[in-house]
Amino acid sequence: MSMTVRTRRRQGNGAAAGASDETPLLQVADLQVHLPTGSRSEIEAVSSVSLTVRRGERVGIVGESGSGKTVTGRAIAGLLPTSPRVRVRGSIRFSEREMVGAPAKAWDAVRSHTVGMIFQDPLTYLNPVMKIGKQVREAVSPGRHRSGENDDALHFLSLAGLENVQEVAQRFPHELSGGMRQRVLIAIAIAKMPDLLVADEPTTALDATVQQRVLRTLDETVSELDTSLILISHDIAVVAGMTDRIYVMYAGCVVESGATREVLERPKHQYTQALLRSVRSLTEEGMELYSIPDSLRVSWAREEENRAS
Repeated sequence: MSMTVRTRRRQGNGAAAGASDETPLLQVADLQVHLPTGSRSEIEAVSSVSLTVRRGERVGIVGESGSGKTVTGRAIAGLLPTSPRVRVRGSIRFSEREMVGAPAKAWDAVRSHTVGMIFQDPLTYLNPVMKIGKQVREAVSPGRHRSGENDDALHFLSLAGLENVQEVAQRFPHELSGGMRQRVLIAIAIAKMPDLLVADEPTTALDATVQQRVLRTLDETVSELDTSLILISHDIAVVAGMTDRIYVMYAGCVVESGATREVLERPKHQYTQALLRSVRSLTEEGMELYSIPDSLRVSWAREEENRAS
């Protein structure tokens, strides 16, 4: 299987080149998230996850559906449901500031200036009765306005790769295509000028052509703003072309991590190897699509149980 692996490293303030003496922008240690599944039952959706993101770095989180990727991303952004039955343990630190157990006001401040989230379903997160321009303007952080409020909206819509931005700003979400709505979410996220963008499956349900355009927009925007990125995806090829380092998740745990090229070209864990074999090749005709055997899943589950105990 062949795929394009990102090899670029930005210069300047970004730490993608690997400055080890700089305090990481984000440090997650031994993160555990318990979610309710019934009136009295719960599941440990995330178990002992640890990861680091440096300033200017691009990090990928990859795994199959149900592996805990999205829950991890939402925990980092402080967007898990506010319920006594949702329990978060471990440590989430932004520039050494501990956020696990922090009050809602502290999380609001972090989401206003430090972290922005790009969701996978624009229609769910865009206000259907508010024009696009107003939604973008509302996302602009206080004190970061340009020459005028309307200029802010047009600027960030343009930065997110949209054309005819004056017309787009006057439209409602249902009047835009799926790819345009996804770019609007990118515009809203970057309007905060955050230090970190968390992109959760940002191209889900888009066709291949639109997907590539949205990913190119995200790539160019992150580079221009020198913003750190966490890209969450089940698509290994997307993560390979966009990130410097990668974390592979299975059953709520990180089973392998490292430099993207190293992990994808020389995977060590059986799950990573199986995940790579599951990717359909466009060059090998008649190749049977690989599926991960139940025996391996049982074996990995036992390994995680033993590690947890």
